[in-house]
Amino acid sequence: MAGHPAHPPDPVRVLRLITRLNIGGPAIQAITLSDRLTARGFRTLLAYGSLGDGEGDMGDRLPPDVEATHLPMLQRQVAPVDDVRAVIAVCSLLRRYRPAIVHTHTAKAGTVGRVAAALHNRTAGRQSPARVVHTYHGHVLDGYFSPVTTQVFTSAERQMARLTDAIVAISPRIKTELLVDHHIGRESQYHVVPLGFELGPLLAVDDAARREARGTLGIPADAHVVSTVGRLTAIKQHALFLDTAQRIGRLDARALFLIAGDGELRGTLEATARTLGIGPQTRFLGWRRDLPTIYAASDVFLLTSRNEGTPVALIESLAAGVPGVSTDVGGVRDVIDNDQVGLLAPFGDSEALATAVLALLADAPRRAAMGERGRRAMATRYTLDRLLDDVERLYRELLT
Repeated sequence: MAGHPAHPPDPVRVLRLITRLNIGGPAIQAITLSDRLTARGFRTLLAYGSLGDGEGDMGDRLPPDVEATHLPMLQRQVAPVDDVRAVIAVCSLLRRYRPAIVHTHTAKAGTVGRVAAALHNRTAGRQSPARVVHTYHGHVLDGYFSPVTTQVFTSAERQMARLTDAIVAISPRIKTELLVDHHIGRESQYHVVPLGFELGPLLAVDDAARREARGTLGIPADAHVVSTVGRLTAIKQHALFLDTAQRIGRLDARALFLIAGDGELRGTLEATARTLGIGPQTRFLGWRRDLPTIYAASDVFLLTSRNEGTPVALIESLAAGVPGVSTDVGGVRDVIDNDQVGLLAPFGDSEALATAVLALLADAPRRAAMGERGRRAMATRYTLDRLLDDVERLYRELLT
């Protein structure tokens, strides 16, 4: 006599916590994992905090099936009263949701979430405490703060590592910085999980899309377009982009510069462009939903950051077949790992950056070949399926 059909196992509950859903790699990954791991037996509650001034919002990109909750007291700035309130709020979520895994993204959420998980695991009296995972999305301890502040945050991260079952670094370089340079955590805690994206629209960019993009943006067909994408904030060093643009413009009358993004420095940067005499050739586009259009219209992508974890915009530009020129900082070499997919220059050296860009603008066949090599490399390294495989494997290991 046949038995009753077996019921599928209950999904594994995950509480995912991120400081804010501002435009950028961490928010893209948090939203994507919350959505796409459902098909692999996980149920996620995504908790997120408040945006800062001038930050683009990705909250409206949450798929309708993703369970999400906004914690308005969770914010990037240090605010002791609100930080305590955020810990209390996350403890309440833990009691109600009873996750098997707490996965935090970005620094403030990492602190709040791990403290709350430790309090919950200590007081809940359960035999199976929630496993705690934290992802470092960048080189957070280099280039952002003064030496004294950096030391304070480093000490805090060492304490947080003691409350963490698994530490995820999105590149080998970030792991080395955290573990070897700053002595955060133990080797056995670390898992390197590179970023992964749905790159289909970018990989599909072709010559027809490039012509259409220029028509959409009102860019002459013969212009030499140099673009960048990112928050207009100090770490991205758009002032260096503008200095480099001035050097390029002196030698290339067809050069046009696109800056997609917004932030607290926009007014200052617009004034700088005028002062440098490149105002008419520089377009500040603000936050854009149609990034494939921006990349398709570009001849060269220029990244001038002071530091980067894994630069998402650089991955996107290469996936669209646009060669990149970048400062040689942080995790950039994980993306541009040879001079056949892009060119590097020391941070702060606008002359070297301009020379690299001008060399590519003057050589269309080289640009095209470099772009295609970059496209193939990104399609291999940064796929969404590979990211989902890596994270599912990590979660399963923690639960067994």
